[in-house]
Amino acid sequence: MARARLQDVADRAGVSLATASRVLNGSARQPGPELVSRVRAAAAELGYVVNAQAQALARSRTGLLGLVVQDISDPYFSSIAAGAQAAAREHGRMVLLASTDRDPSAEHDAVAAFAAHRVDAVVVVGTRWSAEEDAPVAAELAAFEASGGRAVVVGQPLGPAVVVRPPNAEGAADLATALLAEGHRRFVLLSAASRVRTAQERAGSFAEAVTAGGGEVVEVVEREFSRDGGYAAGDRVAELARAAVADGLDTPCVFAVSDVMAIGLIARLRDIGVGVPRDVRVAGFDDIPTLHDHVPAVSTVHIPLEEMGRLAVAAAVSEDGADVGASVGHEVVLRESTAR
Repeated sequence: MARARLQDVADRAGVSLATASRVLNGSARQPGPELVSRVRAAAAELGYVVNAQAQALARSRTGLLGLVVQDISDPYFSSIAAGAQAAAREHGRMVLLASTDRDPSAEHDAVAAFAAHRVDAVVVVGTRWSAEEDAPVAAELAAFEASGGRAVVVGQPLGPAVVVRPPNAEGAADLATALLAEGHRRFVLLSAASRVRTAQERAGSFAEAVTAGGGEVVEVVEREFSRDGGYAAGDRVAELARAAVADGLDTPCVFAVSDVMAIGLIARLRDIGVGVPRDVRVAGFDDIPTLHDHVPAVSTVHIPLEEMGRLAVAAAVSEDGADVGASVGHEVVLRESTAR
């Protein structure tokens, strides 16, 4: 059987094609209640399926939000995505997802694709890169906003987008202060390359607080900003721990700038017979859900990941697009991995 057309619905209801379109495609210009009931009854009888593109034209919006994350397999991003998805449902919107594998060019392509499909807003989640790498996606977001879209980022500022900013500097400084209060004095920073701005914000703030509190940063170890990067740092951290023992010094406490790096580091240390916290202490950042089942329990900075996703969607659908970054808080959580 052929699919019912809008003209078929109009004929069944005894109305014009324009009237049927206004009723079924969500136009603000609705006819009287009696005509609305007739059109909807005719559509139900015929099994008519509405045209989403026609609805978008009638309403001047699609009801779709584009969400761009850097690695959906990372619990940091999946938690933010979960919050965004929940908030979108509450606002009657649907989320389209793109994961870019931490590739700035793929991030640009995802934003461009969402803009081409006329989503109402684009939310970009993740660390910012160098100015040169960020320029294309910033320009794409600017063009999207100029055409009537809304742009939001979770991370550092990017082009004209509204910013939901994680408390990277504040959280790292508070973690350093808490570890100093626990008696730690020697630290290793497990960070990432200078182009990774989230890592630099966290590592830089932590180091400043350590120095201000009378501690010492023994070494900065830079690896890939991922679980594998943390794993790759394990041998160097073990070397530093053994050297400290040989010199009669306290073994250093490692601050990994993300929980996934901390988890990778602990896995490698375990593989080579270095115990945490027996031989090395380790702290992370984010308090991802994975930590709830990790042994040893990992000290970290809790940030409200799902709430950041919800805040981003709230900014995306709000009338004025107000900056909501100030709403993001944090809490230092000390656990077994840094016990002395």
